[in-house]
Amino acid sequence: MKPKIIFIHGMFLTPKSWEKWVGYFENLGYECHAPAWPMHEQEPALLRENIPADLGSLGLATLYRHHAALLEKQLTPPVVIGHSMGGLLMQKLAAAGLIRAGVGICSVAPNRMLAADWGFLRNSASITNPFAGDEPYEMTPELFHQNFGNTMTEEDSNSAYRDFAVHESRQVLRNIMGEDGQVDVDQPHVPLLFLGALEDEIIPNTLVARNAHAYTDERSHSEYFGFSGRGHFICGQNGWEEVALHIANWLESHLAATRS
Repeated sequence: MKPKIIFIHGMFLTPKSWEKWVGYFENLGYECHAPAWPMHEQEPALLRENIPADLGSLGLATLYRHHAALLEKQLTPPVVIGHSMGGLLMQKLAAAGLIRAGVGICSVAPNRMLAADWGFLRNSASITNPFAGDEPYEMTPELFHQNFGNTMTEEDSNSAYRDFAVHESRQVLRNIMGEDGQVDVDQPHVPLLFLGALEDEIIPNTLVARNAHAYTDERSHSEYFGFSGRGHFICGQNGWEEVALHIANWLESHLAATRS
């Protein structure tokens, strides 16, 4: 019997970004769920128009506890597929022994791993700006095209913004530099797959590769693969099916080697 798959979205998105993925993997026989982060349950357009009052205080520890509580209720450990900050959450859940296998797509890296890439530095500084206090970071169509949809036409990027983008708490990204952003990469772990987007303006593919190769246990499996022509919106832009197929094939080969 195939395990359940839990999809975890990243910053500036909601579970709506996984709709096509849920259908894709359900057609392959997986039971799939895409839970929302706290204060990310509504339609993106509504969340942009009415920013939740406490959004600015949402932090990484709260997100981890939220998802860990969901996984602790599962009868058997599920597969977790996370995008961006969802990828870091996947790594933390894997370290806690709560998953059967994990996939991180353009994952935010733990353990204060940084990159000298200009896009990474520009975005990180803009979001974590201490002078902004607890005011949520407001995503605009222009920012979305520059940072998420940079390999898409402006028209396609703007359409994706309308359908999927939300404003976000700055605290989540700020917290990765502290204790909440730490992951023990030396312990044995379940199979892990890290996927990078070679044109990503938020999480450079070189950082995703470093993240994958940081795991040191020789008995455990961690691998990296990069997709050309993709930006940070890799899960939603044209060609997402190729990424999903790569993951499906990887799961088929690696789940057989893990215990049910």
